[in-house]
Amino acid sequence: MMRVVALVRTVAYLGLEARAVEVQCALAPGLPNFNVVGLADKAVAESKERVRAALSSMGLALPPKRITINLSPADLPKEGSHYDLPIALALLAVMGVTDAEQLGDWIAVGELALDGRVVESPGVLLAALHASEEEAGLICPASQGAEARWASGIPVCAAPDLVSLLNHLKGTSQLPEPERGEVEEPDHGPDLKMVKGQETAKRALEIAAAGGHNLLMNGPPGAGKSLLASCLPGILPELTPSEALEVSMVQSISGTLESGRISRARPFRAPHHSASMAALTGGGLKVKPGEVSLAHLGVLFLDELPEFQRAVLDSLRQPLETGKVDVARANAHVSFPARVQLIAAMNPCRCGHLGDPALACSRAPKCAADYQSKVSGPMLDRIDLHVDVDPVSAMDLALPPPAEGTADVAARVAQARAIQTARFEKTGARTNAELDGDALEKFATPDEAGRKLLMQAAEAMRLSARAYTRMLRVARTVADLGEAEGVGRIHVAEALSYRRQAPRA
Repeated sequence: MMRVVALVRTVAYLGLEARAVEVQCALAPGLPNFNVVGLADKAVAESKERVRAALSSMGLALPPKRITINLSPADLPKEGSHYDLPIALALLAVMGVTDAEQLGDWIAVGELALDGRVVESPGVLLAALHASEEEAGLICPASQGAEARWASGIPVCAAPDLVSLLNHLKGTSQLPEPERGEVEEPDHGPDLKMVKGQETAKRALEIAAAGGHNLLMNGPPGAGKSLLASCLPGILPELTPSEALEVSMVQSISGTLESGRISRARPFRAPHHSASMAALTGGGLKVKPGEVSLAHLGVLFLDELPEFQRAVLDSLRQPLETGKVDVARANAHVSFPARVQLIAAMNPCRCGHLGDPALACSRAPKCAADYQSKVSGPMLDRIDLHVDVDPVSAMDLALPPPAEGTADVAARVAQARAIQTARFEKTGARTNAELDGDALEKFATPDEAGRKLLMQAAEAMRLSARAYTRMLRVARTVADLGEAEGVGRIHVAEALSYRRQAPRA
């Protein structure tokens, strides 16, 4: 028996937020027609053709009436193919094929293939967490059941196709309960023992890892800047369970969370210098997270820093300060998390050999000035540690590997992070790089000798207020690596040694 109206619940994704959407299906007398209303984009509008073909593959024909699908609230933009399944279920309920009342206990997401299969769509983890909040079950594609299972405490119906789903809802057969996705073993990358020499750079890398600070390495080609950056994931501590869930939510909405596998390794993103502003910070026609959000709680490595477009680099200035990206559009305002650690590398000039008497730069010093000016002063001001990476000689390469490797440095970093976790338990900060306000004054104020040195350096180097604050954060990290209770003169001195006055922009 046909009903007049049937309702099925689903979600709309707005950044990392899943908002409740009600799919309303109504049949009315009149010439046969099939309309989808409710501020739907092209992918949603085309769902009626996929639904029509999927029902036809089951041997079902649409009723010869006016079919209206309304996505409520009607003023909320609807994007994506995950509305296919809830639209099909609402239509089947209004046709009397399935129980409309039973569908009220579920939230449905998934794209339909023309043969009735339920195929993957981005954002299932967000929908599962929303279903958990609403105390409802989740109907999703079978290939994403492992992803949905990470939201504990909810029934998950992972359907391979419409026929299996209908049989499950009727009770004639049961779909297996999906297992939670695997936790991947982290890939630590190259070992620091591969890096010959570069003791200053390795120390700066350790400080950056311990406090979550931004780092810029400046040196000629082949000095080992990229190798040092690739060693960083190995010395960073693993994500906590709550942090892993945050990272997985970003991966879910971007469609990169494969088979529900969650990793405890911190993200490491290294976009090419030709990346556009939308690719780096997020956006596009359908707003998606950019590289800075995909690197959330991890590392964003920008090699050949001056080769990036200046406007693209400057678009990172706000995310580096606030830890989030706000993408404003005429029809939507979306926020993505972007608490990243920026690691950058650059050559001293375009030819890369400034200061090398054997390979003299023919256009020095104008070559260096033109090249380095591509990175704005405000951008450089947001980088806590600046280190020069000198070229490595053949004699250095012939030496045996250093005794200290990734495991030794990672142990010190983990100890420093544990100190910070205990210190910031009630402040909401994770690392020293996030220290601000009263917490900065309480935990990072140096002793009298350190304060005098700081005042002299601030005057001589003309430190901005931001540079002054960031220098204090680095000094606090240096003290943590030495397991010192307070910040002393020696810690301030080392922090100042990594501070370079940025050109005024």
